[in-house]
Amino acid sequence: MSGHVLSRMGSYETSKELNADIPLIFVVEDDTDIARLICHHLNTAGYATRRFAGSATVVDEAKKTPPALFLLDIMIPGSDGFELCRQIRQNKLLAGAYIIFLTAKAGEVDRVRGLELGGDDYITKPFSIRELLARVRAVLRSGDGGSEPRPSQFGDIEIDVSSMTVRVSGTLISTTLREFSLLDYLARHSSRVFTRDQLLDAVWSPGAFVTQRSVDVYVRRLREKIEADPDNPRYLKTVRGIGYRFDIPK
Repeated sequence: MSGHVLSRMGSYETSKELNADIPLIFVVEDDTDIARLICHHLNTAGYATRRFAGSATVVDEAKKTPPALFLLDIMIPGSDGFELCRQIRQNKLLAGAYIIFLTAKAGEVDRVRGLELGGDDYITKPFSIRELLARVRAVLRSGDGGSEPRPSQFGDIEIDVSSMTVRVSGTLISTTLREFSLLDYLARHSSRVFTRDQLLDAVWSPGAFVTQRSVDVYVRRLREKIEADPDNPRYLKTVRGIGYRFDIPK
């Protein structure tokens, strides 16, 4: 099996030795020919890859060896790519990894849903290898990115997904995992308005017993922690009749 190893769990791993200097990419694609083609070109470009034909073992394997990037098809065996994206974003160890959807689902509704769930990019099939590599390089910041990206600054607020910490004007703020996930999601999509249902879908686990009121409670808690005046917030704004948005003060 020159050059490649097929694991007992159904994942396809290149013979490139994994180390901290080589970004690892998980390719979740059930079409064997497309997956092999993608992995071949990613390997040639200097990336390590693992291939999965379905979603069943992706999160468990990622927790053992966190990748820098997930390439996700949507129509795959097991949970679909949207659900897999949600699981990745809700996992503490994996929340900082990048996600690119690579799929035949080209409709605007699917694009919007993929990005709202936390996808960093969305590529439709058929695609060119040159475009794919360019998008991967862009998302990984020309090869300098990884599973531990630099902290992001939003006004006086610093969010570090690698350590799951929040600082306001340099002061460390204690947050729960759910509070952190909600703040990070809103901040990464600053200026965009989300309904309570959209936030429940993006941040809470499927099947969790929560209501729209839960979003209000978490927003209030976050305001008390990050806003100088919680009653007149600068960051977490209410859009009456719709939901919430995160603004970056000018």
